[in-house]
Amino acid sequence: MSDDALTKRSATVERETSETRIALTHDLDGGRRELVVPNGFFHHMLDALSRHAGVGLVLDVEGDTHIDLHHTVEDTGIALGEALERALGQKAGVKRFAHAYAPLDESLARAVVDLSGRGYLVLEMPEELRQSWVTQEFPLSLIEDFFQAFADRGRLTLHLDVVRGRNPHHVAEACFKAVALALREAITRREGDGSVPSTKGTLSS
Repeated sequence: MSDDALTKRSATVERETSETRIALTHDLDGGRRELVVPNGFFHHMLDALSRHAGVGLVLDVEGDTHIDLHHTVEDTGIALGEALERALGQKAGVKRFAHAYAPLDESLARAVVDLSGRGYLVLEMPEELRQSWVTQEFPLSLIEDFFQAFADRGRLTLHLDVVRGRNPHHVAEACFKAVALALREAITRREGDGSVPSTKGTLSS
């Protein structure tokens, strides 16, 4: 097995703009989970993502929430994606491909992940849900902004489908949990095989 596959996989990212300030440490092999996020629902989603992915995440977010949550949510996705990409390194020994379903009562979401080295998101949900609000501060459309940024900077392909749903809270949470479960499988190391899972020999260029 390669040295890369044996290395503890973690990364620290700091991002500061006129709109947000974000500092995070992401540990793909587990660890401390401590989140400071200026919105209760977004905190809930990030907690679900890290818990069900089985990763450690120490995250401190500040943003211009007096305007709205868009910058905060999108920039957190950017920072988290960058941390994932750095922590994965050359991606030697990982499973790479994974899919998962997650239900929450009447809602069901499916996530399909490829640690492809190319950032791409496809998110499908009924238009009436896309235009709905989870809370007075959090439109459901923000989850697309988050996962778009996360997939782009994490250099992964993500297909996320809302199979069914009615309650926007349930829909959002099912989406985050489905992505978490798929990521948990995709980043898992293949036993006894430290090669890069690609016919071209690289997933990082």
